[in-house]
Amino acid sequence: MHTDAAAVAARYARFAREEAPGRSALYGDWAAGVAGDPRLCGILARIPETRRQPPLVFAVSRLLGAPEEGFAVWADWVSRHADELVAEASVRSLQTNEPQRCAALLPALCLIDGPIALVELGASAGLCLYPDRYSYRYGSLAVDPVDGVSPVVLECALSGEPALRMPQIVWRAGIDLTPLDAADAEDRAFLSALVWPGEGGRRERIDAALDIAAVDPPVMVAGDASDPAVLAGVIAQAPQDATLVVTTPGVLPHIPRAGRERLLAALAGIDGVWISIDPPGLHDVWRPPVAPDWGGFVLGVGGVPVAAVDPLGAFVEWRAGERGARA
Repeated sequence: MHTDAAAVAARYARFAREEAPGRSALYGDWAAGVAGDPRLCGILARIPETRRQPPLVFAVSRLLGAPEEGFAVWADWVSRHADELVAEASVRSLQTNEPQRCAALLPALCLIDGPIALVELGASAGLCLYPDRYSYRYGSLAVDPVDGVSPVVLECALSGEPALRMPQIVWRAGIDLTPLDAADAEDRAFLSALVWPGEGGRRERIDAALDIAAVDPPVMVAGDASDPAVLAGVIAQAPQDATLVVTTPGVLPHIPRAGRERLLAALAGIDGVWISIDPPGLHDVWRPPVAPDWGGFVLGVGGVPVAAVDPLGAFVEWRAGERGARA
């Protein structure tokens, strides 16, 4: 097998073995099938290496009309639409936009006095720029927008006792290499395709959040957020009478190290607050440091770890004020 095709086989076998179980039986079937089919591996090897991720290739195939059926049916579709799939996947990137992350961000936002000018880096369609428009259910504790229960209700397991309230956000902006438009039918279809088959309720949640963003769109800037000039240009647009809050919810692991370090240096110098959700060992910004067994991703405010969280917002373990932050 050609080297690139062999790399595809290994990558898809690993996905079928380690990532799909418990999340999407269909994607597991497709990935295992690809790994054992040299002809399919050869087709997917034509896609640039950085755009061959199984979730992206599978999503693009569904966007183009591939049936959500077993591997044999899907493989037949790929064989007949190989050029189209390769071309489309070669210009796409994973832009999963999960509003559920706001359930992890909310406790940190509650530490900040409003009004807030909110900026998200790696914003996709900007669905994490509307934490004040969603409803939250932390067990029996409910937090709702001022005008009542939202069409988007986010359920999250909570331990600890953060002071929860609805933040006052008066301006919102996002930076993304290729931002998506919540009101554009094709962009909405792509975001829906990025939801894995079998993830119950997630597509409906994203669709409802897209409706909210489409009615009141944020400022969206196409650019590299790790370029200090791009970040500075967006910050300059924020209202001066609001507290600037810049969020990086799960985006830093996807930025190459040099760009990440450049961005971290820029964030350290902003006249505002930086909120991030990152793996514990991604960088050494946390003060106090966190242990590798932190128990989840780190929710940080200005470099101070305040909670262990699920990166997609399924749980929050509040730790602000713990001695040594479990260092």
